[in-house]
Amino acid sequence: MSRTRGVSRPASIAWPERKLRVSELHKFLFEGLPVRGMVVRLTDAWVEILRRRASNTNAGAYTGPVQNMLGEMAAAAVLMQSNIKFDGSLVLQIFGDGPVKVAVVEVQSNLALRATATVLGAVPEEASLSQMVNASNKGRCAITLDPKTRFPGQQPYQGVVPLFDDHGHPIEKISAVLEHYMLQSEQLDTTLVLASNDSVAAGLLIQRLPMAGTGNLAGSMVSRENEDEIGLNEHYNRIAMLASSLKREELLTLDVDTILHRLFWEEQITRFEPMTGPTGPRFACSCSRERVSKMIRGLGREEVEDILAERGDVEVACEFCGMQYRFDPVDAAQIFTDSARLGASGGDVH
Repeated sequence: MSRTRGVSRPASIAWPERKLRVSELHKFLFEGLPVRGMVVRLTDAWVEILRRRASNTNAGAYTGPVQNMLGEMAAAAVLMQSNIKFDGSLVLQIFGDGPVKVAVVEVQSNLALRATATVLGAVPEEASLSQMVNASNKGRCAITLDPKTRFPGQQPYQGVVPLFDDHGHPIEKISAVLEHYMLQSEQLDTTLVLASNDSVAAGLLIQRLPMAGTGNLAGSMVSRENEDEIGLNEHYNRIAMLASSLKREELLTLDVDTILHRLFWEEQITRFEPMTGPTGPRFACSCSRERVSKMIRGLGREEVEDILAERGDVEVACEFCGMQYRFDPVDAAQIFTDSARLGASGGDVH
C-alpha cells in the first residue's frame, strides 16, 4: 500500500504494454475522508467473452448496443463483488420485455467472471437500454449473492430494482440503475461511471463510507447514521462530482494512473496494489471439452450414432459463454473407446 498526493506513479510514466493487456482492478481511499473508490479495466477477459460469443455459428456476435450493455454490466459486477466481503458468487441480471430477454454476469469471490445475453429479436444499431430490455416498463435488474457454502435451509440473497425511476420514467443508464440499487441496499451514496467497446469494459466506483481514513477498512456501519448522511456529506459530493466528469472515451482509453491524476490531483489518496493476473478479474467458464465428452457419453452410443448419421458431427454449445464443441465420428468413437477401456480396467468414470 502506498500513500501519495494524487497518484502513486507519475502520470507521464506508462505501464508496460503487457500490463495494459491484462484485466486489472485498482482500489484506493481518500485519506481522512469517508470515501473510497475502485477502477476496473477488463481487457483480455472481456475480449475472450466476446470472442467465444462471436465464434458461435448459431448465435453470432453481439450487436453494438448489446455488447456495450453487457460490457458495462461486467465492469459493474466486478466492482460490486470487490466492494463486499462475500465468499460466493455475485450474479447481476437485467431482464425484461424487449429483444434482449436477459443479460447475465457472474463474478466469483476470486474475481473469475463470465457473461452472456439472450437476444431473441432485432436490436437497432442505436438502441437504448429501454428499447433493449424495457419496452413496456417491465424491465428489472436483479443482484443475487449466492454463498459458496450454505447453511441448511439458507437461500441466496436477491435484491431487485425496476428499470424506471420514482416517476415511472425509463432509466437509460446501467450506472443509474445500480446506483439506485446500492443506495437502497446499503444506504450509502454511490457514483458509477461505466463504459464499454469491443476491446475494453471499464468502470469507476466512488462510494461514501460511514467512517474516515483507515477505519473504512473495518466495514462496520450503522444504518441510521448512513441514512442521515445520504446526499449530505460534502466530501463525498465533491469527489462524486469530479468522478462524474469522467468522459466515456477517457475511461476506455486512458490508463488508471492518468485517470486518477486528472480527476483527483488535489486529493490525498491511499492506493493499494493493483489486482491483476491470478488475483485480478479474469474470464472463467465451467464448460470444457472434457465435460462435454462426458455428457455425450451419457447419451449412449446408439443415440450419438444416429446424430452422426443425420448431421455428420455432434455439436454442443455452452449455454452461458457460447463456446461450441464439435465431435466428428472419430472423436465420438474415441469417447466410447476410452469409456470401454476405463470400464475394463476398473476405473471410475465421473
